[in-house]
Amino acid sequence: MNERVKFTLNGTQPIPAMAAEGVARSDAQASNSAANRKFYKARVPIYPKLVHGTYRQIKWAVMAITLGIYYLLPWVRWDRGPSAPDQAVLVDLAHQRFYFFFIEIWPQEVYYITGLLILAAVSLFLVTALFGRLWCGYACPQTVWTDLFVYVENLIEGDRSARIRLAAAPLSAEKVVKRVSKHTIWLLIAVAAGGAWVFYFTDAPTLAHQLLAMSAPTVVYLGIGVFTFPTYSLGGLMREQVCTYMCPWPRIQGAMVDKEALAVTYRFDRGEPRGPHKKGQSWEGRGACIDCNQCVAACPMGIDIRDGLQLECINCGLCIDACDDVMARVGLPKGLIAYDNDANVKLRQQGQTARYHFVRPRTVLYAAVLAIVSAIMLVGLSTRHTLELDVLRDRNPNYVTLADGAVRNAYTLKLMNRFNQPRDFHLSISGIRARSVNVIGLGNVKLPVKLNVEADKVRAVRVLVTVAKPEAKPGEQRLTFTLSDPANRETRDVSAVFVAGDGQ
Repeated sequence: MNERVKFTLNGTQPIPAMAAEGVARSDAQASNSAANRKFYKARVPIYPKLVHGTYRQIKWAVMAITLGIYYLLPWVRWDRGPSAPDQAVLVDLAHQRFYFFFIEIWPQEVYYITGLLILAAVSLFLVTALFGRLWCGYACPQTVWTDLFVYVENLIEGDRSARIRLAAAPLSAEKVVKRVSKHTIWLLIAVAAGGAWVFYFTDAPTLAHQLLAMSAPTVVYLGIGVFTFPTYSLGGLMREQVCTYMCPWPRIQGAMVDKEALAVTYRFDRGEPRGPHKKGQSWEGRGACIDCNQCVAACPMGIDIRDGLQLECINCGLCIDACDDVMARVGLPKGLIAYDNDANVKLRQQGQTARYHFVRPRTVLYAAVLAIVSAIMLVGLSTRHTLELDVLRDRNPNYVTLADGAVRNAYTLKLMNRFNQPRDFHLSISGIRARSVNVIGLGNVKLPVKLNVEADKVRAVRVLVTVAKPEAKPGEQRLTFTLSDPANRETRDVSAVFVAGDGQ
């Protein structure tokens, strides 16, 4: 009986049918095994060691400053006059204003917010091009809150080794008390974070009194809850996973840095070959790294900086403090791990002097953009008008023809007074010969007409402009509304159209 054969994909190797069936079964088993295999590795908890040193002190200082600003800023007062709120920083949604000390931004000036965002982004680009992910390691809210939560964890459960033992220990009264205490404090911190945030949207002393009396609006409690949850979960539970998997900045920074940018760097020219070292042994023929793994134990991201530049590294410098402490103990110079770059490490390997080029094309470009946008913002703020005029013509109906053939158009004018005192504005019209101008509430008026606007308010005015039949040319005619304040010598002109038919 002839044995059936099957061929491989390239058609060159015959395989007996039974063998082929066996291969198929093996493939199926492998497929089932792959289907049962987990595609995502379970999270390995990280227990960073509390280190002491220069960079740890800098992180404490940045934490104190940033949290101090966040919690205290809503309570800073700024006098803007009797008709405006006196909170220095306030997002006043009810009155559609954003107050930042001496700056008051109206909805029509949202471009200032855009400018501030551009300044923040370009500043971040410049810092990253110079010093790597310095923002991530010191000032990012995720880093600040995580540092605070880890500090609480360290106070309650002990240092790294004690926390590891507690995690592996069976459930006990001591473990329950420590875990409940830790999470309770974490939750209180998160509530305080959410509570501080809502103070930026209303008068802080008034809202604090309402919260203590349990009489605040429901939306306030919802807002606190909304901000409490991410602070607790991201800073306390997810920690490094936020930086590694959720935050886009580690990926974006790849375009911001180059070989000259400073980053936390393991100087392998000094450290290799690494290995354990005993007291009294010679250092000849080996590197300064004693493979103690203290840099790994101190890392809040759980990485080994000796593996080179990595996406997870936030440039916090804690591994530098840990390594410097070890170097001091073994009697070697500090700086085995430092803010450096691989280009300089290679130069030292070749016996050359390290060079730091802070002035480079990309840093010059970022600095230039930063200066230009800052200048535009400053000029805009220094020359901004304290009066503004918006004109909206009625389109339904487009125009009205009166019994005598005259044509009337209706307009809605919004007069904005961005000053902290009431003002008398003068309104006039040019560009057409109007038979009459009717201001609703005032009747037919003689131009220029005086209109009072309260301090820091917008006044809407309905204006009916009538043009006699001989002057009402079919189609569109241009006219200009002029709003002026003779006392402050400010004037705003807004062009509009007058429609007197379809033009055919």
